[in-house]
Amino acid sequence: MRIADKFQELSENREGALIVYVMAGDPSLYLTKKIVNALEKGGADMIELGLPFSDPIADGPTIQAASERALNAGMNPDLYFNIIKEIREDTDIPLICLTYYNLVLHKGIGRFMRDCAESGINGIIIPDLPIEEARQAIIEANKNEVDFIPLIAPTSTEGRRGVIASAAHGFIYLVSLLGVTGARKELSVAVKDMVCKVRRAAEKKIPIAVGFGLSSPAHVQDVIRAGADGAIVGSALVNIIAQNKDDEEKMLREIREFVSQLKEATHI
Repeated sequence: MRIADKFQELSENREGALIVYVMAGDPSLYLTKKIVNALEKGGADMIELGLPFSDPIADGPTIQAASERALNAGMNPDLYFNIIKEIREDTDIPLICLTYYNLVLHKGIGRFMRDCAESGINGIIIPDLPIEEARQAIIEANKNEVDFIPLIAPTSTEGRRGVIASAAHGFIYLVSLLGVTGARKELSVAVKDMVCKVRRAAEKKIPIAVGFGLSSPAHVQDVIRAGADGAIVGSALVNIIAQNKDDEEKMLREIREFVSQLKEATHI
């Protein structure tokens, strides 16, 4: 299922989208497919699967540690796309690759986007690629029908929000706070204002999902009530994986239960 179709389906059902993030290969290559299955069974609407990089500058300590575990487990781009193909045999849930530009460049932009499409990836997020440098990546993503999902930060100017929104496909990733990823106890009080500003920039033509810092059902409910179309939760799930990496059954059960609670909070 395409990302746009999923947002449309959820809108008709008066639900926000629950988008969850985990790192592929964390804590092992073997468990990635089982974790994706647990996320979907819990109620996730879309899944971001991180492709680990050695210098993840947008990520805080939690996801940095997940990157290190995945790299130590042997994850690399070729294995990543093979695992995506295996996952695709069992599900049509929208899958989004989140990675850093160095890996895309090293493989070749066109080749990387073809591998995304051929393996079953629906969208791509490259947090360290400025929109001014993204032209070729956008062209190749569009050519391969992979949604290019840009980020808008709290510091983005009105003009810049418009440029980014015009280049977006799938949805716009609204960063809720300054700094790096990581679970927070409190959500930024500026989220509602930021959603309104990005909504104006997007002219209501593309969904908005809020991420960075969301760690509870209450946070998910707050961003949906603030007018966002989706909520993105990552580090809180990565923490569950890290805390239970030696107990597979407990890990998968806790993932399903937590995602179920998050999904319940998306009902408007």
